[in-house]
Amino acid sequence: MRLLVTGGTGFIGRELLKHLTTHSVVLLTRNCEYANKQLLHTDLGNIEYIDSLSHLDDLNGFDAIINLAGEPIADKRWSAQQKRVICDSRWNITTQLVELIHASTEPPSVFISGSAVGYYGDQQDHLFDESLLVHQDNFAHQVCAKWEQIALRAQSQQTRVCLLRTGVVLGDNGGALAKMLLPYKLGLGGPIGRGEQYIPWIHLLDMVRGIVCLLETEHAQGPYNFCSPHAVTNKQFSATLASNLRRPHILFTPKWLLQLAMGESASLLIDSVRAKPSKLTEMGFNFTFPHIDSALKNIVGKIR
Repeated sequence: MRLLVTGGTGFIGRELLKHLTTHSVVLLTRNCEYANKQLLHTDLGNIEYIDSLSHLDDLNGFDAIINLAGEPIADKRWSAQQKRVICDSRWNITTQLVELIHASTEPPSVFISGSAVGYYGDQQDHLFDESLLVHQDNFAHQVCAKWEQIALRAQSQQTRVCLLRTGVVLGDNGGALAKMLLPYKLGLGGPIGRGEQYIPWIHLLDMVRGIVCLLETEHAQGPYNFCSPHAVTNKQFSATLASNLRRPHILFTPKWLLQLAMGESASLLIDSVRAKPSKLTEMGFNFTFPHIDSALKNIVGKIR
């Protein structure tokens, strides 16, 4: 297949490209030289680098698009300027891709586009799947809802659209876990507040295997929760991580302190999202790491 990929130098994108070596990939990146260095051991001669979609008049000749581009949502406080950067980095490129699909006489057969479980907002301990309809005014939901609305404009008889409602992706070379490791290694890790909020986590390997599954499953379309079938509470996650690192688990972070440090973006760690990946499992997708202990054991083992 000939694929157009955005966000290929990100945490998920780098791992995904390792699973696409049998395909011809055109990678959209802001800096082609930097991307080439980042992917030195992944690029087997199957990747072409472009720095702008203006090089393309349409997407004829492409079999699929995988759109993972976007400013990291948790790296900085959500100032008005940062919120605009987060939105523009997702909405603008997705709009351009949809316009190119519409300009094509033979468009790609599938458009796989990013989103996040932030779409759902705080659902407390309620167990739910992709059928849950949500209308909220919080920032994370607004970002995801409009991002999905834009992507769905590409849906047609010729092009199916799949939306990746991604949870907390765990891996050994970046992502959320990289930010957590130091305090836990120092014996300072612990739950946030009472730790009762649910974390919709997924191992990086299952994340990319799931994307490939959507790519290859011709009837797949609509939103998909990319998270383990076994969500855990923040307290369970924290205790399991400390155990795998062989460190004490006696401290905790008060919610008010987190909110003081992170502002509005603290909701990413405080909100409870007990999402089920119903559509993936109904497709027959088998998770390599369905349980948090085996997932963290695998990741911590690589780090050591």
